[in-house]
Amino acid sequence: MPKNRWVNVTAAVLATFVLLSGCSSFGSKSSKQEIDPPQDITYLEDGDQLDQQLDSAKSTSDKEESSKETVKRVLYLIDKNGMVVPQTLELPNTKEVAKQAVEYLVAGGPVSNILPNGFRAVLPEDTVVKGVDIKDGTAIVDFSNEFTNYKPEDEEKILQAITWTLTQFKNINKVKLWVNGHELKEMPVKGTPIGEGTTRKDGINIDTSDAVDITDTHPLTVYYIGEEGDNVYYVPVTKRISNEEKDEVVAAVNALVEGPDRSSGLLSEFQSEVKLIEKPKYEDGQVTLNFNEAIYGSYDEEKKIVSNHVINSLVLTLTEQEGIEKVALKVNGKQDLVNEDGKSLSEPVSRPENVNTGSF
Repeated sequence: MPKNRWVNVTAAVLATFVLLSGCSSFGSKSSKQEIDPPQDITYLEDGDQLDQQLDSAKSTSDKEESSKETVKRVLYLIDKNGMVVPQTLELPNTKEVAKQAVEYLVAGGPVSNILPNGFRAVLPEDTVVKGVDIKDGTAIVDFSNEFTNYKPEDEEKILQAITWTLTQFKNINKVKLWVNGHELKEMPVKGTPIGEGTTRKDGINIDTSDAVDITDTHPLTVYYIGEEGDNVYYVPVTKRISNEEKDEVVAAVNALVEGPDRSSGLLSEFQSEVKLIEKPKYEDGQVTLNFNEAIYGSYDEEKKIVSNHVINSLVLTLTEQEGIEKVALKVNGKQDLVNEDGKSLSEPVSRPENVNTGSF
């Protein structure tokens, strides 16, 4: 069983964000970061003291971040298995955060000194990011000619890495690519369509191995486990799910139990006997899952321990879905569970602010 290398961190401003270690109370769902957050406090009507306090707290947080020399940003890099993987790294603080994030995807560029072991940047060496223009939720990234000097097998990885890196920011939902001021409607080497732009709905690390008829399926992103030495990280994989499955949460749990494609180099800690014993329950952004005893895996059933990696994979996977902010776990209708660190799971678990923050 891989060892969990996560580090718990707590920061209270408007919500509590804790890196996934199976703790029972984390922050909000969104892992998107805000570009150039407002520095001024906007007060509401007199007497609305709570809102004023919240605005004041947020302004303080924004000012604290702006004064830091480095800040945490998520970059999508390529691991030894050729997977596009989020890695949270410390980058120099700047106001041009979107442009900086793309520049740190360039091989041989500033990311070189902070690359985790077993990872590489995906954009061709010497690529210059001429600018990132953001308008109405779309980021237009203009590259120099060197952008076109990539290997054919990297084409989809490049699209995915740029798209998922930029859409971590709250005001970016779609990405368009340009070269020397000219828009690309398709990628320059293999002709992968770009059309009117790419979004997270286009998928990442796409796995069609189980799709007999791809026209009768739809995409669903789940998180499996990758390893580099003793270190563990989480890898998003977009699978094709039959249109006959109407419940996306059930489909996601089944995909986690089924596990990754054997040739992917990825792992899952879900036992094949794991099953939901009733339909998921949805309420106010929370989904509650009731499992059989197989969710304990190799742990003693009497101790009621659920693996941190099982919890993390579930939370990362399900909070990718629209409207789900936190996940509550039960076994045979009871919520008296703990993670492998002995911490109670009596409260629902939310998505972390940052993913894959372990040192390598």
